[in-house]
This record gives sequence, C-alpha cells and structure tokens, in this order.
Amino acid sequence: MKRQDLLKDIRGQKPADLKTRAKSLGEELMKLRFRKSSGQLEQAFRIGQAKKELARVLTELNKIQAK
Repeated sequence: MKRQDLLKDIRGQKPADLKTRAKSLGEELMKLRFRKSSGQLEQAFRIGQAKKELARVLTELNKIQAK
C-alpha cells in the first residue's frame, strides 16, 4: 500500500479503531523481532515498515486526542 493511501485510510478511522490497529501493529512488530533474532525472518524490511506504520497510527491518534 502506498504511503498516501495508507494515510487516507488512517485518517478516516475512529480513535477506537486506531487504538486497536496500534495494538495489533505492536504485536506484529514483536513477532517480527523474535523471528529475526531466531533467524527465521527472510524479509527484514518488514520490521521497518511495521515501525513506520505504527508511528503513523500513533501520530494520528495523538492529533485526534489533542483536539
């Protein structure tokens, strides 16, 4: 998914949905890190993608809560 499409998707969600998405991304990131440390992860770039998406979701959630 392109970054702009991802941002449109994130901005169109409700805060409860964003919290759920942030939690699932955090869990996915943890699993990816475990798989990398055990040598089972073939797509290491996936960790960076998950981190960036999590940061984008948390940023949007903080914008909503600051209003």
